[in-house]
Amino acid sequence: MTLKSISPQQWKSGIAAWLGWLFDGLDIHLYTVVAPVFVALLLQSSSTTSPDVKEKAAYIQAAFLVGWALGGAFFGRLGDILGRSRSLSLTILTYAVFTGLSSVAQTWQQLLIFRFIAALGIGGEWAVGSALLSETWPKSWRGWLAATLQTGVNIGVLLATLTTYLMAGNERWVFLVGILPALFVFWIRKNVPEPDEWKAAKEKDEKAPGIADLFRPPVLTTTLRVVAVCSTSLTAWWAFQFWHLQHLRSLPEVQAMDKLAITQLASKTFGWIIGISILGNYFAGFLARKLGYRAAIAVMLLGFCLANTAAYIVPRSAAALLPFLPVVGFFSGVFALFTMYLPPLFPTLLRTTGAGFCYNIGRIFAAAGTVFFVLINPVGDMRLSLIALSPLFFLAMCFALMLPDLRDEPDERQAAS
Repeated sequence: MTLKSISPQQWKSGIAAWLGWLFDGLDIHLYTVVAPVFVALLLQSSSTTSPDVKEKAAYIQAAFLVGWALGGAFFGRLGDILGRSRSLSLTILTYAVFTGLSSVAQTWQQLLIFRFIAALGIGGEWAVGSALLSETWPKSWRGWLAATLQTGVNIGVLLATLTTYLMAGNERWVFLVGILPALFVFWIRKNVPEPDEWKAAKEKDEKAPGIADLFRPPVLTTTLRVVAVCSTSLTAWWAFQFWHLQHLRSLPEVQAMDKLAITQLASKTFGWIIGISILGNYFAGFLARKLGYRAAIAVMLLGFCLANTAAYIVPRSAAALLPFLPVVGFFSGVFALFTMYLPPLFPTLLRTTGAGFCYNIGRIFAAAGTVFFVLINPVGDMRLSLIALSPLFFLAMCFALMLPDLRDEPDERQAAS
């Protein structure tokens, strides 16, 4: 099947999901890059590396991850009840409005609340967007769709790093850029219909299964295995994303720079990590087509473990550390595979509920991990906390080998006229 055979409605579904994920990446990481500076501003602290700033920044990030998890479950449920297109619009509107409101936060508690509510929408968008594509595009496209969809997130993150780089010194106002996705909602509601697969299932079974059905046979085994993989891998990845910049900022040669130069260095470093991860997305998609999803996920997680260990196993200067970080980012391509792999594991009317719950519940553990890895080392070298993430990547790989072996295959879902 070629691109020419894709119908206009399939293209619109693909564009809606891809742009939704792009705006996800933008709104997620506006905070990640400016967190130390903005939290220090709210606390009226002169140091961005003080224990108090680190602690409050971690609590805000933890609240965000909890909101992400709860949003995945809540909006995932709405996606099965109300439909994919309607729910996608609601998720984007939620995270756009409350990302924008972050710019007017006057205390760290207010910022925590705004980030929590924004995360509800971001978590829901993942579940709804991935189900929308899995139900409208052919199965044989899953690997490449997964990579392309994740690339939307990566480009959104790059836009966030560009925004923070250009607006260095004006960290409060970078969040206003996060309002832009709200304008996209009008296009979705006008142009993206509900998938035929969802409508057929809805007509056939008026009473959709509920969250409790995730914990009953025959779905229970799948639920537990997916939660185990997502919990361990997301905890390690999100702790890395948040704390590697704090570690970089704490290095002596970086501390000697002025604040503007430090913010720009953080933006460029994170940009390199995410830019290289785009290659990782397509490498993961290639592995999935050759080896199947289970083996591809396991290989990428093993690479994660080895790359993170190599980066932090010994103390390094900033110049020596920087080449290692994009390698870690490359293996984050594993998360692209979850996009198309998870939804088909669940029944149609439990699809966004199941994928949203299992993937995003991992963020509850990631939230705890973000706080844990700073509390165990509040004033010392963050390198020790970062190296402690490697065993989590290895454990995730072991859990991945227990997953169902789903492979891309041709199907009857051809372009509709």
